Amino acid sequence: MATPPEGLIHHPDGCPRCAWAGLDPIYIAYHDTEWGVPEYDGRALYEKLILDGFQAGLSWITILKRREGFRRAFDGFAPETIARYTEADVARLMADTGIIRNRAKILGSIAGARAWLRIEESGPGFSRFLWDFCEGRPAQPHYRTRAEVPTESDLSKRMGKALKAEGFSFCGPTIIYAFMEAVGMVNDHLTGCHRHAACAAPGRE
Repeated sequence: MATPPEGLIHHPDGCPRCAWAGLDPIYIAYHDTEWGVPEYDGRALYEKLILDGFQAGLSWITILKRREGFRRAFDGFAPETIARYTEADVARLMADTGIIRNRAKILGSIAGARAWLRIEESGPGFSRFLWDFCEGRPAQPHYRTRAEVPTESDLSKRMGKALKAEGFSFCGPTIIYAFMEAVGMVNDHLTGCHRHAACAAPGRE
């Protein structure tokens, strides 16, 4: 078998995948079913944005393996509930071993929930607020190797600044670019990955 391009890995099931998925079944399932699939649900976008903030300084697999713990601890990532959290809730979360216990990130999640509510109540909603940066459609680059994939973009810089202005934290351009990749705003599956064409389909006319 020919050596796959840098950034791809061939798995025993015969499918070439982005190499970052590795061999962990949890990571492979995430790569195959979630990463790069356009997400338009406002609550789900809030959850992913907050989890990406918790990932800062860590690997995504660390967060992914604790995602159910986060969902339990944060009331299913319902912004309406999180926006009402008090110092007692912060203390509860700081004592919860099922999540990443970082006070600044916990407080950022609460501030983000309140920002989410303001955006929902003052305009077309959080999903539209984010997707308008992409004109409502996923970008479709055609990267062959991981070395070609950027870690930030002008769009991620603009989106991050807008989110920060609304009250979100942990929204620098690198975090936001990773968020955009994950929620399908940009299809960064490599062209040789078996998921590239599937994630390109929603962006076609």
